[in-house]
Amino acid sequence: MKRILGSILSFLFLICLFCPTIAYAVGEGNIDTGGGGMGSGTSSNYWNPGDDGVRVTVVRASDHAVVTTPLDLTDITPSSNIYHFGKISKLQYNNGTSLQAYQGGYMYRNPVQALPQIISSSGWSDIDRIKSYFTDEQVIRSIAELVGMDYNVLINGDYKLLIEPLAYFTFQGAKIVTTATEAALYDQQVNGLLRGWMQSLTHKNLPFAMFLETSDLGYPAWSGSRTTAASNADIISSLGLGIVRFNEETEPVEVGTIDYEYRVNTEVITAVTVSGGQSDPDNPVSVKFNIKGTTYTVSNVYYPSGDSQLAWVKWTTPSTEQDMVITVTVTGSGRTSNSTINVRIVDLDQNEPPNPVADDRNNSFSYSSVPSRADQSSASWGVWSPWWYENWVWYGDDEDGYWVDEGWWEFDYNSYTAKLTSSMSIVCDSKNPTASGNTMKSGYGINQSVTGKVTSTLSTAVTQPQTAVSYFPEFGYETYWRLLEQTSSGKFEFQKNPYSTYKNRTHFTPIWMPDGAYTINTWLIDAWTPSGMLSANLTDSLTISGNLWQDWHIAPLKP
Repeated sequence: MKRILGSILSFLFLICLFCPTIAYAVGEGNIDTGGGGMGSGTSSNYWNPGDDGVRVTVVRASDHAVVTTPLDLTDITPSSNIYHFGKISKLQYNNGTSLQAYQGGYMYRNPVQALPQIISSSGWSDIDRIKSYFTDEQVIRSIAELVGMDYNVLINGDYKLLIEPLAYFTFQGAKIVTTATEAALYDQQVNGLLRGWMQSLTHKNLPFAMFLETSDLGYPAWSGSRTTAASNADIISSLGLGIVRFNEETEPVEVGTIDYEYRVNTEVITAVTVSGGQSDPDNPVSVKFNIKGTTYTVSNVYYPSGDSQLAWVKWTTPSTEQDMVITVTVTGSGRTSNSTINVRIVDLDQNEPPNPVADDRNNSFSYSSVPSRADQSSASWGVWSPWWYENWVWYGDDEDGYWVDEGWWEFDYNSYTAKLTSSMSIVCDSKNPTASGNTMKSGYGINQSVTGKVTSTLSTAVTQPQTAVSYFPEFGYETYWRLLEQTSSGKFEFQKNPYSTYKNRTHFTPIWMPDGAYTINTWLIDAWTPSGMLSANLTDSLTISGNLWQDWHIAPLKP
């Protein structure tokens, strides 16, 4: 099968260097290693031991947000025309950033304090040296300087370092650099060609160069094989990363973890990853989801040997709050690690704000920051499609012989994407007699309109956004909220307010609200795809100037 490397762009090539500093031990490393022998390569597809490095990303511990541009460190001088995929971290890829290839313009740093061996040709790196290096004060100070952070801020416990191994190798005659995650994503794009030529590196020693000993930043501790080539799905979800944290606290491990949280009366998608053996039309795999007594069967879940496939089901949640257990069974050679899925169904239409009254007071009020709720605008996934590669062999002599097709199944990986576009607008209520544009007095009402739409290359595998929830500054963007009503396709507005004289779709601002920007935060959710939920964290503001009492005038009655 013909394979093509991908789209290429040219950029300026830059080279920079570390500055030396004094070294002491700092931080705690959450890293382990594994792998295996490298096997042999070809003149067009090979990797040389020592051609490795790391990608370092500073991540905020509280919400796992990437706060700096990832930094690539290596002891080698890469080719000026090397192919690469930019500076994207594993967290960003897992949050929906797509893979994009470039040629040239690759930025890296050569540290004065040489890196330890990151990728071993034998498969077992010196993990103690790697941990010691990335918890060394000199290294951490250098990283802080290079990413533009104060060293004491970096190590105060609010941030962590995400470390990803890098491999510099030759593929199809071209120089290329990838993290383990990028290699797996690229292998999906080229239908397994990278794995076919470079498996020992890209699907074994690179991803197993680092993995977690304990779960952190939403990634699990790796408990699978450390010597068998990993699937693309396992690499993307769990391998090729280490984490350095700067305090002794670890993220709590939840007992009885909820795998999915859904809303009542909502069309959702539940998915599992299937792997093991090879699934093709001769040996198919099927998956059964048992949900509240109903069995949903997904047939013909195909994938090549050594890889995996998402299997998913679309269903509608119950109308009442509850916890559920979905059981998953696989027939054929496949298996899934999620034989049971714990689901929580919640009803958000139960916590509307109280009715504000004219004599309300809140002298201790102070503004809160708008929360960083999940904001996922894109998703990608794929489906393996098998096709028969004919290989006709002649048996017998010229007169009595016969042809036998001794072919085999090949696979194409069909990639799909989904994108959520959204907007939010708040305006003064039409019954407000003194509003001027986007300026109003406190005590009057506000109307809101939220729109959302999902476009996808596989529309049958997604849902449109179904839920919008608004949070308000007077409640610190918590405590009380309003569940919006879907008034037309893709449009959400406040529900009719029972305290409104005209039963308008309005939210009344408290009369004590200080002058200044009044910002509403709306979370648009429940746009489901096989690879997870798309969502948008939206805001819009009006200006408060004065209060409702200023529109009242008291005068004596005429005699």
